[in-house]
Amino acid sequence: MHFSIGIFIFAPDNSIFMKIFFRPYPLSLKHVFTVASFSRSTTPDVLLELHHDGLVGYGEASMPPYLGESIESVTAFLSKVDLSGFSDPMQTEEILRYVDGIAPGNCAAKAAVDIALHDLQGKIVGQPLYQTWGLDRSATPLTTYTIGIDTEDVVREKVREVEGLFGRLKIKVGVPGDHELVKAIRSVTDLPLTVDANQGWTDREKALDEINWLASEGCIMVEQPLPKTQLADIAWLTARSPLPIIADESVQRLSDLPRLADSFSGINIKLMKCTGLYEARQMVNEARRLGMKVMLGCMTETSCAVSAAAQLSPLADFADLDGNLLIANDPFEGMKIVGGRITLNDLPGIGIRPVADIQR
Repeated sequence: MHFSIGIFIFAPDNSIFMKIFFRPYPLSLKHVFTVASFSRSTTPDVLLELHHDGLVGYGEASMPPYLGESIESVTAFLSKVDLSGFSDPMQTEEILRYVDGIAPGNCAAKAAVDIALHDLQGKIVGQPLYQTWGLDRSATPLTTYTIGIDTEDVVREKVREVEGLFGRLKIKVGVPGDHELVKAIRSVTDLPLTVDANQGWTDREKALDEINWLASEGCIMVEQPLPKTQLADIAWLTARSPLPIIADESVQRLSDLPRLADSFSGINIKLMKCTGLYEARQMVNEARRLGMKVMLGCMTETSCAVSAAAQLSPLADFADLDGNLLIANDPFEGMKIVGGRITLNDLPGIGIRPVADIQR
């Protein structure tokens, strides 16, 4: 897949330089996706290619509304990226330090460059990233499949659609009717559940009551039960919770971890929030140093970004890497879910192929 319409091209036309191509690619969701604070049926997205010496690295920026990025902001940022000063794509730290310094924020845009760079590097050495990092692909965790907030009938239908394909389900809570939602799921499956409140609860006592009830219903973990501004209440809750409490909205980048270590059991690392794989690996290491659990999550993304995150999955306690399965127009083929478990392939880099190339 090579972009030919609406493309920005940077760097001189010389094979020793890296050249960036990118274009908007809106993602169409298979179902309307609802969490505690909003609903949506599409997600803005930008696909990116990084060309060097006949090889192509693929990257992606996915932009759910709450991140504060847009097609316009991502393309404006990427238009400023000039990699002509770097003749060696293996200069990871130097290249990504330059990209991070172009402007503050813009984390999804930066992640697109980071993912493409890592994909390109893997193709240069001819190895999957997990292999270059010395990770055991047999150690990948089960991933959850996300069930958004919906009517009881629709929720049961969604669960039946993936029957036998997953070993865990993730449910969105934090609105009136949470118990009815869980009971609807329990009427059709006894799979373990993970729970994401998306800051939907505000009272710590009420949150503890809910978590105790959810634990009795076979839930094994809770993400972001309270607003990120209520850090003291989250610490109180974590100390009393029968389930691990994982930071999501409270954590974005590496610098956030020290202040969260006493308030959460672990962190959810998402490439679109932390600027990509380079910083994600650092976050894994720092979380372990602080005695925290590690979860790998995703936005609504194509198999490009999801497969990139999956390269780190042997290091994770929990995984929620199903964003590509929620969309109807995935242009890539990458990592698979087999028996509910993340399964990595032997393709170099992040382990993807454009669907258009497969169909030829």
